[in-house]
Order: sequence, then structure tokens, then C-alpha cells
Amino acid sequence: MKKLLASLLFAFVTGYAISQPYPFQNIDLSDEERLDNLISLMTLEEKLDNLSSRPAGVPRLGVKGTKIVEGLHGLAFSGPANWAVKGEGEAPTTTFPQAIGLAQMWDPELQEQIAAWEAYEARYLAQNENFGKAGLIVLAPNADLGRDIRWGRTEECYGEDAYLASVLTVAYVKGLQGPHPRYWRTASLMKHFLANSNENNRFTNSSDFDERLWREYYSYAFYKGVTEGGSRAFMAAYNKHNGIPCHVHPMLKNITVAEWGQNGIICTDGGGLRRLVTEHHYFPDYPEATAACIKAGINMFLDQYKADLQTALEKGMVTEEEVDHAVRGTLRVMLKLGLLDNNPGNPYASIGITDTIRPWAKQEAVELARKATRKSIVLLKNEGLLPLKKEKLTSIAVIGPSADVVIPDWYAGTPPYSISVLKGIRNVVGDEVKVRFAASNKADSAIIAARESDVAIVCIGNHPLSYGLNWGQNYVASDGREEVDRQAISLEQEDLLKLVKAANPNTVLVLVSSFPYAIPWSKENIPSILHITQSSQELGNGLADILFGVESPAGRLVQTWPASIEQLPPILDYDIRNGRTYMYSRQEPLFPFGHGLAYTSFEYSGLQISAPALAESGAVEVSFNVKNTGAFDSDEVVQLYVRFPNSEVDRPQKALKGFTRAHIPSGESRAVSIPLRAEELQHWDADRQAFVLEKGQVQLLVGASSEDIRLKGDIEVK
Repeated sequence: MKKLLASLLFAFVTGYAISQPYPFQNIDLSDEERLDNLISLMTLEEKLDNLSSRPAGVPRLGVKGTKIVEGLHGLAFSGPANWAVKGEGEAPTTTFPQAIGLAQMWDPELQEQIAAWEAYEARYLAQNENFGKAGLIVLAPNADLGRDIRWGRTEECYGEDAYLASVLTVAYVKGLQGPHPRYWRTASLMKHFLANSNENNRFTNSSDFDERLWREYYSYAFYKGVTEGGSRAFMAAYNKHNGIPCHVHPMLKNITVAEWGQNGIICTDGGGLRRLVTEHHYFPDYPEATAACIKAGINMFLDQYKADLQTALEKGMVTEEEVDHAVRGTLRVMLKLGLLDNNPGNPYASIGITDTIRPWAKQEAVELARKATRKSIVLLKNEGLLPLKKEKLTSIAVIGPSADVVIPDWYAGTPPYSISVLKGIRNVVGDEVKVRFAASNKADSAIIAARESDVAIVCIGNHPLSYGLNWGQNYVASDGREEVDRQAISLEQEDLLKLVKAANPNTVLVLVSSFPYAIPWSKENIPSILHITQSSQELGNGLADILFGVESPAGRLVQTWPASIEQLPPILDYDIRNGRTYMYSRQEPLFPFGHGLAYTSFEYSGLQISAPALAESGAVEVSFNVKNTGAFDSDEVVQLYVRFPNSEVDRPQKALKGFTRAHIPSGESRAVSIPLRAEELQHWDADRQAFVLEKGQVQLLVGASSEDIRLKGDIEVK
């Protein structure tokens, strides 16, 4: 009461406070006091309207509404998935490589910059008078793990490793929400909770595994996104976990709320409420399913809910007090976005108002997209053919169905422009080098172009929209996207590559794809292989920078590339200990997790560990020198893995626990230090219901990939 009286007194002496007639608008009150006041002033109808994916706010009280918007690798304000609502205006937005490509940068700082730019564009579109309808709740990042490369939505995730995904998730959340202590740029809403990594039968499938995998693997990136990143929103998954649909699973309240401190939005997936009745057959009708969602912790619905929730209220299945608790979480996020007040101290409130230059038109956006594209590219193999030297070439053949297109995926926006591989190469060579193009080998056009050129660059891969087919369909078994898992991992277009290689031994394979392929023939026979993901507006320029040596490639794989489909366990087997991922597989991969080459070589030496032992809540620094022993300046992604040789519980054969991307000029050395926290060595003890630190030896493995280990050391856990 004293605090409230003081705030009212403040109202008489400051212009800002005088303009705030309600206590919930007073920023000197605590968040909880403000929410208490606002909810007390709202009608039941207004409360229900703010459980929508387009929370209406409370216009009569001056509370602004907002909506959700997609943003996995750039803001999808409009685009192939028709995220723009008719009549609300459309806009291009800066489009970066797919999320799996952003992960291949292994660069949390750049990841955060990209998310911050996306949030800036969201604010601009929401607040600029020419648009004014974009949302500030961004459905990103996807914190699910890519445990199987056949998953149709592999393009959306950060790979197969829980530690790497957690670091990148935290970076993306921080970029979206910003560093301000009171306000967020946008709200990061992570998806899909939990273990949603198969598409076929996703509406009825149950992802089954034990509590250790729940804690250590599947939920880990979400956990860090909440506790370290600061996200206060996530989406429930369509699937069941251990037989219970995720939308009504006790884990929502019992763990994410009670343990992690999640107190914002937990939303359904699109149609997820209805499918509790129609697909899962878990409830007899929609009012009962809606009530169950509210009781489980859901407080935002992406499908029709209002009439059924009203019925549930009338029948006593749910109380208005429970609705008050639910809407509080949504309003808390809106408070953090500054939608409950007009505070001039909100640094994000003027975006699009005082700065009216469209963000996607700025050179800064172009450079950021190009930089991200370059750094995401992985050099899988190189026998000296790359980098190309323009002055030594008279002609280049650019071949393949992916050579002269930049294809958006389902969750991409509409870029202001796009640069294909063909255009990017032409931008580099100009009129000095003849460029021949053949999209296919019709009438032997690809063979002829290759035969008559100094080098052939073959661009093949997947089509992220399945060439315009309807939802849930694809042309070839190796393609995948939302609602379509891949049934094959071989590359049909490799036949074109074989013909080109026969015509010209100087052939470069550019695999433009959303996921890995099993390409053993290419690895054996093609001198140079690059991987780049889809959709970046700067795809062609970024690739050309790497092809012609403007920058050395330094991207790294975030999934194991198997040699054949026989190396993969059944896709519905969610127990990764049955031979899945680099942590548990006993198979020899085609390309290992963390793999990626450069145009130079590196020498590792001088491993030092800051302490011989590690205690609970402690940390050590793992330090060493990395020397660039080649003739090319380059980044090197240095990786730290651990092994538990004497563990009494089932631990991975190795696990990533640290990394850094360091730039090292030719001939120079850099001292590299990677912190290793005791927290990252813990395992979940189901009996004690806690993470515990097991005593004993821990081997430290430092190298350039999970298979390329250069230095080894040991510490003792006390």
C-alpha cells in the first residue's frame, strides 16, 4: 500500500505519471502489482480475448495488442506460407540461411546479432505507420533436436547435440529480446515442447524415453533458453510423450513452471487443441480438452478455443480464477514488450517512428546476411581445386537445378532480393571469364558446358517447398519438410554429377540442401564438396566469396552425415542410446559431427588445464595454442569434448562441452581458452531427482571435429 501511495504521489509531480491513470501503467510498481491491477479491471470477455495467438490487449484501458509471427531465420511477415494477413500490408524482410545453416556457423555472437536484426525489423513493421500490423511475439528459435536426419523439419533446428543447441538457443533468445533490464525488443517463443522430431504421424505418435534423456537431452535447450536466455514463452508439441499429449502433459507445470520459472506464455501448436479430440482421442469433446489445456498450463491458443472455453466455464470444468492465472502469463509477456505503458524510457518504442529507413533496405542488412551465409558454409572435402583463381580461368560451367534459384522454405519471409549461385559467380568474374549455365542435362547441355569449361560447379540438393506441391507431399523420397519425413537419404541428382565429372574432372559439388545426404560416391570421386543451406538472400554472393577465396570456409556440421540409411535406427526410436548421434553411434560416418575444412591447416599444442581437479559448482579453463600453418587467413572452430571412462552410469562415448570460433592469420598462433563448468558434466539421477556430479576421471578431448581429436588431457572430479 505504501508503494502504491508513493506512486500516486509521484503522479502529481511528473508529466509521465500524470498521463498514466491506472496503477498497471506505473512502472514504479512491481510487475506483479501491475498485473494484479490490470486483471482486476478486465472483463471476462477481455481475459478470454487475450488467450489468443493475437492477444487483443485491452483497448478501453490503453493496453495494446500484438500477435505471433514466424522468425526462424528472418522475420516471416509475409512469404510462401502467407503469414501476412490480407489487408494488413506486406513487406520484404532480411532473409538469412536456414536455422540449420545458422547453427553451422558455430558462432553464438553472430547468432545473437542476426536475431537482434530480426527483432528490429519486427518492431519496425509493428510500429511504422505504413505497416503497423506485425507481431512482437516471435516463434523462434526451434529448440528441438535433430536426432535423425530424416526428420522433415531438420532445416529448422540447431542439430543433434544438446549442448550446442542450448548455446545457440540462448544466443538467439537474447538477440530477439535484447539487453534492456525492463523491456524486450520482441518476445522469443521457442518451439516445439517436447521431442517433436518426426513428421509422419506426429499428431498421434508418442515420443518415448526415460527421465534421464528428458533432462539431459530433449529438454536441455529449452531449459537453457528459459533459465539463461530469459525466454518466457514456448509452444507445446503435437505429439505425446510417454503416452500423454504434450499439450496437457504434467511436465508443463511440474517442471517448466515449478522448477525453471517459466511464467509467461505456453501456447498450443496450430490445431493442437482440436487434435486432442480428433487425433489423440484423449478427450470426448472440445470444452473438456480446452479446460484440460488451461489446467495443464496452456494460456495461448493457435486455433479456435473461445466458445469451447466459455462452455467449459459455464459447466464448471474450469473457473474464472484459473482463467485469471492463465491470462496473467500472456499479459506478463505483453508487459515486457511495453504494451501496458507508454514509457518514453522504452528504447524500442521509437523503432519505425523516429527511424523511418526500412531496415531491409540498409547496407547493414545486406552485409549481415552475406556474412552469415559465408560463415555457414561447410567445406566437406577439398583436394586442392578450391579456392578458384579467377585470373587462371577462361570459363566456368555452372550446372544444376539449384544453380539459378534461391528457394524460400515454409517459414521464410519474402527477401527484398535474392542472389543465386549463378548470379553470385557472375558478380565475381564479370566479363573476364565466360560463364556457361545448364539447369539440367537436357540434350546433353550439362555435359557440353562442362566439357568446354575449365571448371564445372554442380549445384544440386533438395527443394524446401517440394516444387509447389500441396501440404504433406513431395516428389522424391529424399525430400522432406513439415509433415513429410524423408524416406531416403541418397541424392537422386547425383547422377547428373556423375555425368559432369566424366566430362570434366575439375568438378566442384555444391550441395544446396536443408539436411544431410549419404553421398559416398561423391566423397570418393569429387575433388571438392561444399554444403550450403537454403533461402539466404545472399546465397550466391556468400558462396562465391568462398569459392574464389575471399574468405576461407570455416563452417562445421551440426549433424552426423551417415554413409548409408542402414546406419540409422528406426525413426520412431527416441532412445538415442540405441546408436543415434555421434554420442552413441558405433558406425563410421561419411562426415562426422563437427566436421569442416578450411583453405589452410592448423596445428594444436600446449594443452594446459587450470586445475587438476573440479569440484561441485566449480570450473576449469582448458587452454592451448592453435597455429595457422598454411598460407590462408582463416577461422578455426575449436571443439572441446569429454569422456567418462570409469562412469558407473551409461554416459556418451564423447560429448561436446565447449567450443570457440577463432580467427587466426596465416603463420600466426592464437592462445585459445575454453571454460568447462562442473554443471556441464552432471547427469540426471532419477532416484535423487536431481543433477549430480559423478566423482572420478574425466578425459578432455580437444580437436577440429568429434573425430579429429588433436589434444588430450584429464581432470579429476572430487
